[in-house]
Amino acid sequence: MRMDINCDMGESFGAFRMGNDYEILDYVTSINVACGFHAGDPMIMRQTVKRAIEKGVKIGAHPGYPDLQGFGRRNMDFTPEEIYNMIIYQVGALRGFVDVEKTELHHVKPHGALYNQSANDSAKAQAVIDAVYDLNPKLKLYCLAGSLIAKLAREKGLTVFEEAFSDRNYNEDGTLVSRSNEQALITNEDEMFEHVKGILLSNEVRTIQKKVIKINAQTLCIHGDGAHALQFARRISELDGFLFD
Repeated sequence: MRMDINCDMGESFGAFRMGNDYEILDYVTSINVACGFHAGDPMIMRQTVKRAIEKGVKIGAHPGYPDLQGFGRRNMDFTPEEIYNMIIYQVGALRGFVDVEKTELHHVKPHGALYNQSANDSAKAQAVIDAVYDLNPKLKLYCLAGSLIAKLAREKGLTVFEEAFSDRNYNEDGTLVSRSNEQALITNEDEMFEHVKGILLSNEVRTIQKKVIKINAQTLCIHGDGAHALQFARRISELDGFLFD
């Protein structure tokens, strides 16, 4: 199968710098740009957009909860209306920079806790879907492979890229292992490579419960804030025969 390789980027903020964004752009086909709520700021957003254009990489918005201290990874209790409005606000901000640079926004991928909470909660999922659709029904939605939100988004008429993760472990129900669990992250390069090969070659992953489950994905994520992100991106590029055109 062919696979889009995406990476979360633009997550620096003010004087705080995170990740190896510019270097990783050589190894991915799409990026998810932080929109200021969980990370990022106007300077970083525009710089990231310009660099992605320079490298010919597709640009997506990465809206999250308003949680700078928790990097958007803490569960928060927002109503569907609040979720809808915060997505409109954040994607609209990034789209302004995209428009100024005379290019197009390719997709929207919720970040962190918003991504996980909306994956299988019908009310939160519908809020995300409606926001993306109302902004532009041609936008793609990146979401967890096998999730309820993927099903509902297709029913709405959105193009969905179901997502697998190169650097995260899975539970047997197809959800990601919580970051509070010491087994959540894959940090060993060889382990990551075998994990990714399973996704690409067999559409499957081995869960922390030692069960092999099927996973049907069209995009593979590398977390840009991960300690081994650039190293992992380079290694995954060795499988470039599987990259999405």
